[in-house]
Amino acid sequence: MLFYFTATGNCLHVARQFDKNPISIPQVINNDNLVFEDEKIGIVWPVYAGEPPKIVLNFLKKATFKTNYFYMILTYGKDVTDAPEYTNRLCEGMGIHVDYIHSILMVDNYLPSFDMNEQKAMDKHIEEQLQIALKDVQERKKEIPEANQEARDFHARAAKIFADNPSLINGEQITVTDKCIGCGICTKVCPVKRFYIENGKAKRTQKTCEFCLACAHNCPQKAITTCISDKNPDSRFRNENVTLQDIIKSNQQ
Repeated sequence: MLFYFTATGNCLHVARQFDKNPISIPQVINNDNLVFEDEKIGIVWPVYAGEPPKIVLNFLKKATFKTNYFYMILTYGKDVTDAPEYTNRLCEGMGIHVDYIHSILMVDNYLPSFDMNEQKAMDKHIEEQLQIALKDVQERKKEIPEANQEARDFHARAAKIFADNPSLINGEQITVTDKCIGCGICTKVCPVKRFYIENGKAKRTQKTCEFCLACAHNCPQKAITTCISDKNPDSRFRNENVTLQDIIKSNQQ
């Protein structure tokens, strides 16, 4: 049994390597029964500034996992910081025992800081990293990577920046521009139902969200931006192994 959260397909691509039928967290998080039992259970999620996305953290708080082997695969785009170590502490605080955490370097889709064309051009040796993680999980390896102090300090600095400037990461900066044609794709890929169509244009139900950027990356008109400024407004990303319909199936509420 494997759960995942994805905005641009990286985590779905990874999840499919571990389980033929991975389960989308947005599709189950509001279920009444969140007790899961299997011989092994995993979760694949993207690192957001050293931490789990809010929806993943809420899922961990609400769910009960009955398994002999619990593992996590984290995807990240630049620096994983101390995310494995930090996440393990979070789980311990929730009474969840994690046997194994592995991080995989992939395309970073944070539009304010990264040019997607540059990211896609980099060879990040994703398949090689996947094979290592797959082998470890198959062998039921038990390992939580220990961070160095530099990684912990980097995470702490980022956490302070975002605490002092929440609009950098809480979704307030997302803007729908005049390029919008009201196709409604944003309403289908948003995992927390923040979009609706009114008078032929996309609008938001509230300003804050997961800031996963599924809306911006999957908009065919590139009509959704981060108002602080996208590094490259003309470039967007979706994992080449994942379709738009895959993202919709994963996130549409």
